[in-house]
Amino acid sequence: MTNTQITGGKRQAALGFIFVTAIMDVLSLGVMIPVLPNLVKAFGGGDTAAAADWNVLFATTWGVMQFFCSPILGLMSDRFGRRPVILTSIFGLGVDFLFMAFAPNLWWLFVGRIFNGMTAASFATAGAYVADVTTPENRAKGFGLMGAAFGIGFTFGPALGGWLWNVDHRAPFLVCAALALCNWLYGFFVLPESLPPERRQPRFDWKKANPLGSLQLLRRHPGLLGLAGVGFLFQLAHNVLPSVFVLYMGFRYNWGPDTVGLTLMASGISSIIIQGLVVGPAVRKLGERGALLVGLFSGFAGFTIYALAPTGLVYLCGLPIFAFSGLIQPGLQGLMTRRVAPNEQGQLQGANAALMGIASMIGPSLFLLPFAFAVRHDATLHMPGLPVLIAASLMLMATLLAWAKAKPAPTLEPQAA
Repeated sequence: MTNTQITGGKRQAALGFIFVTAIMDVLSLGVMIPVLPNLVKAFGGGDTAAAADWNVLFATTWGVMQFFCSPILGLMSDRFGRRPVILTSIFGLGVDFLFMAFAPNLWWLFVGRIFNGMTAASFATAGAYVADVTTPENRAKGFGLMGAAFGIGFTFGPALGGWLWNVDHRAPFLVCAALALCNWLYGFFVLPESLPPERRQPRFDWKKANPLGSLQLLRRHPGLLGLAGVGFLFQLAHNVLPSVFVLYMGFRYNWGPDTVGLTLMASGISSIIIQGLVVGPAVRKLGERGALLVGLFSGFAGFTIYALAPTGLVYLCGLPIFAFSGLIQPGLQGLMTRRVAPNEQGQLQGANAALMGIASMIGPSLFLLPFAFAVRHDATLHMPGLPVLIAASLMLMATLLAWAKAKPAPTLEPQAA
């Protein structure tokens, strides 16, 4: 089977299927953004600093599970196909949401986050799916479409989550479970397989499936390790959003879950505009490297505004600037997927997810502990945006690394099984 452009025939349909699957997946996760930190805070008696400490434990545990499980699922998708891995992940996500919906205390929520981290690989496997059904020249556009799905999910998800929270604190989890189940049914009956048997790995190798073995892939291909470093710094900086922002906006601007949800909705709309209207022209004009650099610098500028904004209105002025960070993933994924063979795309996405797991392990402590310190000493420090400034510094480091390492590369042909 040969690649065709994403504008052609069955592969256009396949990309549409995975786009809908990604939207429903991210929508369920988006609902959780304004909900889970506030539920943790409610269980903890309303203490913001204590909620930040608990969220460190929750997010770090989720990252540990991602680190160990994502390489396994990535290699499984190379060996057995993308479809069964995606379906298994989505079904597990639905069970996790049901578990958390009826959690009577923080420790039950903690167990739910463990299982969530173990199964939350559907979006990473979807990245390998996109690489399967697009040509290298159109791959950034395909990943831009996935970014648009991400934006749509995080546009309507947080607003829905904030509204459901006001109805009932358990309702968001039940709705997310229903979304995951609908997503699973959609995938089961509609989603086709993208990786034919002749292009799969001949066997499942546990040496490649462990995190260190998976990360060795990044060293085997020239230039891939530097790009992975860019992705790691970006993911680490991006961890400030789920780790801190709900608590940060509530503390600094006195915004409740509904206002936070609407703010995240505005951010998502900005992202959709960038992904839908800007990614394609930007990649054509600037190339994947140029789009990546513009996206990284925009993320640095946006985070800086978020950290220093004294009022909610000034904070909102940073939204359209930060939206251009939507160029990062299409440019970065386009550059990285060119450097590996078709039967290594799942392993690549598993390695990327493992790095995201490491970032998720480090990120909560890196951002929440300074935030808790800043809150406790706000009367003298006056810097609740300290963790966001740390994220801005990481984005600047990623920009400089990308300037040095993000070079074009020839596309590899399929390797013999």
